Amino acid sequence: MIKWAMKFTVRLRDEKQKVQLDIIGRNELKKRIADMGDFLRKQPPAITEYDEPLVRRLIEKITVYEDRFTVEFKSGLTVDVNE
Repeated sequence: MIKWAMKFTVRLRDEKQKVQLDIIGRNELKKRIADMGDFLRKQPPAITEYDEPLVRRLIEKITVYEDRFTVEFKSGLTVDVNE
């Protein structure tokens, strides 16, 4: 009985740690989303010229191919441009 209780306690402790790490990860994601929202609200409604801070904040990478290029945003969204 004691052996079972010890295993159960260890399992509960591990589960608690996992949940705490998940909460920390979610809180960090919420903060990043809030920061991005604040940043975007400060931007002009229409972008008419190149904006280095905006590009660095939004775009992860751009891959250039012979007939198109692909823009990968930090959010994970990918857009192919064929023009």
